[in-house]
Amino acid sequence: MKTNQLQKILNQIPSSIYLAIAVIVFAASNPITRRVVDIGNQNLIDGRNPISLCNVLFVGNICALGLMLFIFHRHWHHENLKALTTKDWISLTITGILSGAIAPALIFTALGITNITNIVLIGRIEPILSLVLGFWLLSIPLNPWIVSGSVVSFAGIVVTALLSSSAQNLTMGAFQLGTGEVLVALAAVITSISTIVNKLQLQSIPIGIFMIYRNIVGSIIFFLIAIILYGKEHFADAFSPLLWQLMLLYATLIVVFGQLCWLTGLTKATITELNLASLCNPIAAIIMAYLILGEVPTQAQYMGGSLLLVGFIFSFIGNFRQNKINRDSSKVTHIKAMEIVVGFKGV
Repeated sequence: MKTNQLQKILNQIPSSIYLAIAVIVFAASNPITRRVVDIGNQNLIDGRNPISLCNVLFVGNICALGLMLFIFHRHWHHENLKALTTKDWISLTITGILSGAIAPALIFTALGITNITNIVLIGRIEPILSLVLGFWLLSIPLNPWIVSGSVVSFAGIVVTALLSSSAQNLTMGAFQLGTGEVLVALAAVITSISTIVNKLQLQSIPIGIFMIYRNIVGSIIFFLIAIILYGKEHFADAFSPLLWQLMLLYATLIVVFGQLCWLTGLTKATITELNLASLCNPIAAIIMAYLILGEVPTQAQYMGGSLLLVGFIFSFIGNFRQNKINRDSSKVTHIKAMEIVVGFKGV
C-alpha cells in the first residue's frame, strides 16, 4: 500500500521537476569526475593512477549496473521480454553502443585535454540537434522564438570553439580547433541522436529493461574498444578498493539517480521542454565547475556563454508561448509520429 502511494506521488510530480534535478546532477558530473581523478593522482599504485578516466567509466558502469538490477529486476519478467520485437532489440543495441559507450568515451577523453567550461559550452550543440531531429522525425512544430534561440546558441558554440581551444589542436583549413572540443562536438551529435531514439523507445519499453540493457551493451563495447586501443594493462588497477568506494558513490548519484530522473522526465516531456532543460545545463555546469574545481571562465567563454544565455532566453519564451497556445496538440503529434516511426501501439 505504501509503495503504491509513493508511486502515485512520484507520478504526480511534473516532468519539469525531474528534468531540473537531472540537470543539476549532470552539471556536477564532469567536475566531480575531474576531482575523483585528482584524488587518484594523490594515491598512485606503482606510479599509476588507479582512478583513470577509463577505470572511472568502466567500474562506474558496473556499480551502476548492480544498483539498476536491484531497483529494476522486476521489469525483466517473461511477459515484458516477450513483448519486445526484434526491431526493439536492434534499437536498444544501437542506443547502447552510441550513448552507453562511444559518447561517454569521447567525453571522458576530452576531460583529460580541455577544461570543463569548454566541454559544457560546446556540448550545447546537442539540444540544437535534438530540436532539428525532433522537427524532422517527430514533426514537432517550431516557432520563430525557438528557432532564433537555437541559431543564437549555435553562434555562441562557434565563438567558444574558435576563440578558445585545448592544448592539442586540429587544423581545418584556416581554422584551428582543439582536439577536446572536436571530441565533445562528436559526442553531442551522437547523444542528440540517442535522445530522439530514447524518446521513441521509452513509450513502449519498460525503463528498467532500457537502462540495464543499455548499460550492459555500453560497458562491453567500451571495454573491448579500450582493450584494442590501449591493451589489457590499461585496466590493471580496476580492482583498487579506493576506486570501487568512489565509484559506488559516483554510480549512485550520477549514473543511476541522474539518469533515472532524466528518463522519467523524458517519458512525459515535450521535445521543447527537453530542449529548454538542456539549455539550462551550461549555466549550472559552469557554476559547478567554479565551485568544485575553481575554474574561472575565460573571455572567449564569457562571449560564447553570453550568446548561449541569449539563446536560452529566446528558447524559454518560445517554449512558454508554444505550450500556452497549443499544449494538447503537441502531445497528439508525438503519438502520431511515434506510431509512424516505431509502430507505437499505446501503453
